[in-house]
Amino acid sequence: MEGIGKTARIFIAITTISAAIMELIDTSIVNVALNQMAGNLGASIEDIAWVITSYAIANVIIIPMTGFLANYFGRKQYYLASIALFTVASILCGTSTSLWEIVLWRFVQGLGGGALLSTSQAILFESFPGKQRGMAAALFGMGVVLGPTLGPTVGGIIIDSYSWPLIFFINVPFGIIATLLTLRFIPESQAPKKKPHIDWSGIFLLTIGIASLQYVLERGEAEDWYDSRLIIGLTLVAAVGLATFIWWELKQKEPVVNLHIMNDRNMAITTFLTFIVGFILFTSVFIFPLMLQRGLGYTAYETGLTLLPASILSLILMPFIGKKLQNGAKPQIFVSIGFITLMGFGILMSRADLNVGSSFFALPLMIRGAALACLFVPLNAMAVSGLQPKDIPQGIALNNMIRQLGGSFGIAIINNYLAHRVAAHRIDLISNIYTGGEQFTERYNQIYHGLQSKLPIAANLQQQTYQIMDLAILKQTLMLSYLDAFLYATAFILFAFPFILLTRNMRINSKKALMAAEEV
Repeated sequence: MEGIGKTARIFIAITTISAAIMELIDTSIVNVALNQMAGNLGASIEDIAWVITSYAIANVIIIPMTGFLANYFGRKQYYLASIALFTVASILCGTSTSLWEIVLWRFVQGLGGGALLSTSQAILFESFPGKQRGMAAALFGMGVVLGPTLGPTVGGIIIDSYSWPLIFFINVPFGIIATLLTLRFIPESQAPKKKPHIDWSGIFLLTIGIASLQYVLERGEAEDWYDSRLIIGLTLVAAVGLATFIWWELKQKEPVVNLHIMNDRNMAITTFLTFIVGFILFTSVFIFPLMLQRGLGYTAYETGLTLLPASILSLILMPFIGKKLQNGAKPQIFVSIGFITLMGFGILMSRADLNVGSSFFALPLMIRGAALACLFVPLNAMAVSGLQPKDIPQGIALNNMIRQLGGSFGIAIINNYLAHRVAAHRIDLISNIYTGGEQFTERYNQIYHGLQSKLPIAANLQQQTYQIMDLAILKQTLMLSYLDAFLYATAFILFAFPFILLTRNMRINSKKALMAAEEV
């Protein structure tokens, strides 16, 4: 791609990053609309959660196959088809009138969206020369961080002012713009003269293995984990399916997912580190809104605004870090700084309480924003720095899938941990409250007389007083559990440091990486 000019690269970056942001926003924007959607579609909250689950399952199925599909159809053609599929499915989601109709179209939307993420990154990386690959990683990292942050904010504005179908219809103009920019600026890429063999067995094994695993992670808590025969069965299907998939792919000449690229030391190590980053990124995005909304009474819109300044800091820092990598800085230095500061974020967040204001969160969130900038940029670049040009799309796809799975594992583990901590804290708080105690009596009388002054003829004042006190205990229980969860998630970062030490010889602009980039 030597013939690409500077102006064209700018538009390629705008196109690919916009498409990635559009896909990532859709992973979180629906979360704030579930209550309204459930009411309009006549579904329970448990059933409407399938709108999220179906999208996540489709994402993790398609992401590892994007390298093969782009090679089979031609990258530009596949990219255009993915944008079209995502946009049309968005329209059909917004016009759905029943639960299972919208679940179906969310699955289709997830197939298009998952392809957008990895293909966007592959196009961006191949459009920049070797020395500029760190900057390409920075630009793409900006989209990866901004997308999940904007989701709750945009969703909160839409739900507060309009209705839930708009969260899908808003994708349409962006999809049209992305299509026009792709037609004009993305370089032509023809499908190969000889079509590669379609590994149908690999596709089948990957689909049932990944889909079963994602279902277990997404729905395990709701199904009471291994008290459910369905969860037990799908766990076995996932284990057997994925083990057989790995065995099958390693002996194929034309696999749907080229697992041999994991022989590259850079790729293997950064894939594990990316899993840890996905674990922390998705769990923090999961815990923080819950803490603000259920514990402190924030709206979805207010929660999004609280997250926004830290995301802007990430956007500012990422190009700076990309430039440093471009000039030969060692990426493991930034990765180490990123993980250390991310631990600082978790520790600071664990010091919150029910009386803190929004200003309390400014410092820890800024630290988190700086940490993510230090992690995303070098890890994205390191993952493909040792691969041959033909293997870069596969490497990017695998890396993105692992980040998504890291997030799914993180949310599943934290969800289960939260359930146990809520039960433990509630028992602990109630056991320390006894009728007749001085503090209990004082608090009871305060609430009782307050209600009596406002509702002098109301019946059941005693029952209402107990209900208010129980609600206060619940809020304290939830808050303590969220603080524990931040520390629990932070502890997982310790697993990353031994692997960072193994990256001591990695450089983004190594001679091998530069030679590979020149061949592109």
